[in-house]
Amino acid sequence: MLRFALGRLAVLIPTFIGVTIVSFAFIRLLPGDPIMLLSGERVMDQARYEALTKQFGYDRPYVIQYLDYVWKALHGDFGNSISTKGPVLNEFLQLFPATLELSICAIIFAVALGVPAGVLAAVKRGSFWDQSIMTTALVGFSMPIFWWGLMLIILFSATLGWTPVSGRISLMYYFPNGTGFMLIDSLMSGQAGAFKSAVSHLILPTIVLGTIPLAVIARQTRSAMLEVLSEDYVRTARAKGLSSFRVVGIHALRNAMIPVVTTIGLQVGVMLAGAVLTETIFSWPGIGKWIVESVFRRDYPVIQGALLIIASIVMLVNLIVDVLYGLINPRIR
Repeated sequence: MLRFALGRLAVLIPTFIGVTIVSFAFIRLLPGDPIMLLSGERVMDQARYEALTKQFGYDRPYVIQYLDYVWKALHGDFGNSISTKGPVLNEFLQLFPATLELSICAIIFAVALGVPAGVLAAVKRGSFWDQSIMTTALVGFSMPIFWWGLMLIILFSATLGWTPVSGRISLMYYFPNGTGFMLIDSLMSGQAGAFKSAVSHLILPTIVLGTIPLAVIARQTRSAMLEVLSEDYVRTARAKGLSSFRVVGIHALRNAMIPVVTTIGLQVGVMLAGAVLTETIFSWPGIGKWIVESVFRRDYPVIQGALLIIASIVMLVNLIVDVLYGLINPRIR
């Protein structure tokens, strides 16, 4: 198992190198002069321009700049924000718990509904349940996040008044942000109604962010279950008189979970991308909203650092998924 995990880890090395090249090149392809943005001046004399160019290292060859960028990134130095002057990594770590909390709730929502829906559609193949679930999944997958979020806000917040429009908790509650996870901090604060307020603020963003992964997981679960249910060992289990719950829930589902786990792992990247729109719509103070604001401010170090950190997180999750393959099905090892 250790050899299997190390082999998967070795595959990530060229991927990481590719990500650093993309993030390094991307920031230099954006319009605008970074020296002008860093200095905050629209007009400057040539001597000052050359001095700032040398100070920030932009006068060096691109290869040297890239190697310096990778060396600093490997040591946790992603530069300083132009706007706040603070380290990019520190700002990311302060905002990431909000995005992580939202992503965890969204993936739980997607898995809790998507897997049972896919299993039901496979077991009831061709029936009303199958057609209804797959049609709903197709609609959910096709809806743009920004449109879906605005529709939910209009219905549940503006019309019915059931949920808040934006933010993580009501302004009437204040307590130290210890863990960064609002559900945990509000529960530990001891303030009556704080946890309920945090949950109510989380409902709509969770649904919006989890809708597309839910649809993908449901369709993948159905496809995997249909393939497994046609196998000889499933027919043998039924011929032995085993209950439908045991045949479907234990024998079939466990073997069908391998592609489903793959799908769930891939949805992490989808969620981090979707968080950019979701957090912007609901004013959720996470890395998605932070990146959008940085793009408008042309805060190049933040964009470059955030891109590399997020890509590294996605690669780490995919590594964990690969290791889970070996645990679910020893034949893969």
